[in-house]
Amino acid sequence: MNDVAQAVEKPPDEEASSRDRHLFGPGPKKMLALDGGGVRGAITVAFLEEIERILAEEQQKQLGSTADKQSAIPAGSERGKTKPVRLGDWFDLCGGTSTGAIIAGALALGHTIAEIKEFYLRLAPRVFKRPFWRVPGLQSKFDARALTDEINAIVKDRRLDSPDLITGLAVIAKRMDTGSPWILANNKKAPYWDSNKFYRLSTLVRASTAAPHYFDPEILPITEDAPQDPLGAVKANLTGLPILSVLLSKVRALYGMVSKSGPTSDTHGLFVDGGVTPHNSPVVALLMTTVLKPMGICWQLGPENLTIISIGTGLYRTRVTFADVGFAGALKLALGALVSMMGDTQYLALAEMQWLGQCMTCWTVNSELRTLCGDAPPGGPWFRFARYDVRLEHAWLSQNLGLNLGAKELSHLQGMDDPGTIETIYSIARTAAQKQVKREHFFPGDSQFTPCGRPSAECPRFIGP
Repeated sequence: MNDVAQAVEKPPDEEASSRDRHLFGPGPKKMLALDGGGVRGAITVAFLEEIERILAEEQQKQLGSTADKQSAIPAGSERGKTKPVRLGDWFDLCGGTSTGAIIAGALALGHTIAEIKEFYLRLAPRVFKRPFWRVPGLQSKFDARALTDEINAIVKDRRLDSPDLITGLAVIAKRMDTGSPWILANNKKAPYWDSNKFYRLSTLVRASTAAPHYFDPEILPITEDAPQDPLGAVKANLTGLPILSVLLSKVRALYGMVSKSGPTSDTHGLFVDGGVTPHNSPVVALLMTTVLKPMGICWQLGPENLTIISIGTGLYRTRVTFADVGFAGALKLALGALVSMMGDTQYLALAEMQWLGQCMTCWTVNSELRTLCGDAPPGGPWFRFARYDVRLEHAWLSQNLGLNLGAKELSHLQGMDDPGTIETIYSIARTAAQKQVKREHFFPGDSQFTPCGRPSAECPRFIGP
């Protein structure tokens, strides 16, 4: 416990040092990994609300234990006021894919869950609104301008190296022109930091949410001196004119090939949703980012040193029945296989984390392995691990939450693009969160120490003054 007490010698003098304190400072570390899932991100919001509630209760409890000291503070003094709990202060790294990237970015900017919930409820109906004039096959299903506008309104012109980011942030995207997943973090020790640091945060988040078929891909400059892309700006204003928009995309690509002043693969990348990488559940990618030596963060392993919280957006198994393999069966099988592959990667990540970590929540991986909470790698667990989620399947909802939903309603809730499901799915997740999220997940030891590793009297954020 003495090591924990000495984890941080003194609070940072400036907000700009907050990122480095979280990523590179000594002491126990905490990671938050948020899955992708479109409008099912409402599940994530519900679980984060419960986490924030538990932390706020602990804050009030610690304030109450110092009531005698506070009573001596003059009326009107700022020292006696309680500051709102911000999960960006609590977690040392927040990372996400797709809708998880939006929420992780908001947390890293210091927003409370109430603010994120209001933003999310306002964002989803605007973004997932399909204009009647869009042509399937020629255009993506939704107009990306609404999503871009909403993200820009919050993030503005901030870059990946912005001091406004109060903690570590990681965003998962897929670069299609090179076929490589990109895990982009505000890590100044990363190999490509000198080029990555100038990326606009709004563009990165938009790239991570560019789900194929749903939204247009994002063309992102990958060099600091990348040329401007005026044709891209023109195309963005032609989303209501499908034929002209498609033709302009072709002209834009040819312009980049024949003109040094246009976007090329040397200066720009074609990015889509990180959900089409193995990291729609980004927890393993974030773990590797923080412990592998080439990345420079090198967090210390061990349950006493690292706590990892992973939040899903609703698990379910994608099934293609014999009856489906009829008319257009080949297309249904292809789409079903692609969607099910995303689920398979999530189950794989869950199995790996349960095996490597000291589990605080146990989830069945499959009928053979069941849970892996009793297993551990040689040398013992690497971290403490909790996974919060709901299974959008009849048996699980009935057994765990007492809900009896029909097949049609379940299928509706499993979709990622209907904002009409948000209220229902959020309500389901709130019930699940109250059952799954426990105080001991965040306060396993001596309560006189705050989660940031400092003695309570020295923590500038968690207890208020």
